[in-house]
Amino acid sequence: MTLTRWQRPQLWDAARHLSSLREEIDRLFESPFSLFENGSQPFSGGWVPAIDLYEDKDNVFVRAEVPGMKNDEIDISLHEGVLTLSGERKLEKEYDKAESHRVERFVGRFQRSITLPHPVDATKVRATYKDGILAVTLPKTEEAKPKQISVSAE
Repeated sequence: MTLTRWQRPQLWDAARHLSSLREEIDRLFESPFSLFENGSQPFSGGWVPAIDLYEDKDNVFVRAEVPGMKNDEIDISLHEGVLTLSGERKLEKEYDKAESHRVERFVGRFQRSITLPHPVDATKVRATYKDGILAVTLPKTEEAKPKQISVSAE
């Protein structure tokens, strides 16, 4: 008989999985017919760029993998606390008439919407694109930034 010490479930892991599930459900309801659009990959999830979402005390940061695109092929919008990344990766000209033996890179339209964890100042948002990574910096509003509260002695 082997005894295994009980460990409390990691709340952070559960929250991350719930957040991912919520994003998948949101995406399904935002565009229910997107599975059937031309160029998509029905029932395999289509192509959705991988993202990282993190923050420090002043900013929320989003990094998205969108290799093989030009910066003018990527659209970014912010509406009511939801950041939406969209665009279209086109088939490269030299391959459009060729016989394919293996195709693993997705092409076609994508859209990814992320609910931001804090209110941000839309007038100060910055986005850069380098080496296939889209980097979006979203400054938090003053109300969303942490405040230091001093304690006075009585």
